[in-house]
Amino acid sequence: MMPKSKYHVAALIAGSFSLGASVACGAEAYPTRPVRFVLGPGPSSGTDIMARGIAQKLAERLGQTVLVENRTGAGGTVAVASVVKAAPDGYTILFVSGSLVIHPAVYRKLPYDVVRDLAPIMLIGVVPQVIVVHPSLPARNMRELIALAKSRPGQINYGSGGVGSTGHLAGELLQSMAGVRLVHVPYKGAGPAAVDLIGGQIEMLVTSAVNALQHERSGRVRPLAVTTARRSLAMPDVPTVAEAALPGYELMTWYGLLAPAGTPREAIDRLNRETTAVLKLADVQSRLAADGVEPAPDTPEQFSALIKSELARIAKIIREGNIQIE
Repeated sequence: MMPKSKYHVAALIAGSFSLGASVACGAEAYPTRPVRFVLGPGPSSGTDIMARGIAQKLAERLGQTVLVENRTGAGGTVAVASVVKAAPDGYTILFVSGSLVIHPAVYRKLPYDVVRDLAPIMLIGVVPQVIVVHPSLPARNMRELIALAKSRPGQINYGSGGVGSTGHLAGELLQSMAGVRLVHVPYKGAGPAAVDLIGGQIEMLVTSAVNALQHERSGRVRPLAVTTARRSLAMPDVPTVAEAALPGYELMTWYGLLAPAGTPREAIDRLNRETTAVLKLADVQSRLAADGVEPAPDTPEQFSALIKSELARIAKIIREGNIQIE
């Protein structure tokens, strides 16, 4: 009986090692089929181009195709809703911008809850925005701009890419913190707004650092400050609004990855790890820099904390500015 007992115990031990190995292999086996990036902006948009560039490199590391699917409509909420409804298996991923935290404050009813229905994977990067003015405006820094706005209440126009855009919110936050009154002029995109700023139809605009740098070189705009907490890598000599005039001022555009709530942690960790490696590639960094994106990969927990804080911050700005999307 003893030999049989020893054999039985040995078989159990061997079986447990085999089971452990199979579980480990199962975790590492993800993904076993193509992964989908779902995004709200349409084909050939800046977000689309960025997503496809990252998807291509990520596919090489995952050993599976990473597809990009554009689900346009309702300011990007259609894409978010489609991901929320998808199976939480790690194969449907939301590639989204900071508009994710704006939607809950401007749309009365959404078919999802950002915190409850989505699992953060990681922050991809931030896009520093710059407050620029027409050269004819007698303000060479933020303190002078604020002083001028106080002396001319309701007379300085600032443009944005649309109601509820980052530029719009940046202007509202400036008014609130500085105690000034500006006139918001919404455009259908940042391009037309920049054209009118250069032409002198508006006096001020909040745009990406890359766009600001391009127009500054030609002398057509004057950059005063960046809206992020840190200075832009593209314009290191331009101070932040916080250091130049208004401590605590911060507003940023960002990009990140999220999955449906309930997605296995193994899939989230694998995507986080491999995407972080992709963001360290020289050619990817060059491509992102051309679009004004500064890589800022983090952990799922850090990204979750950012989303929650941004939801509260943006909601306050929109509430105080009485911003509504028709």
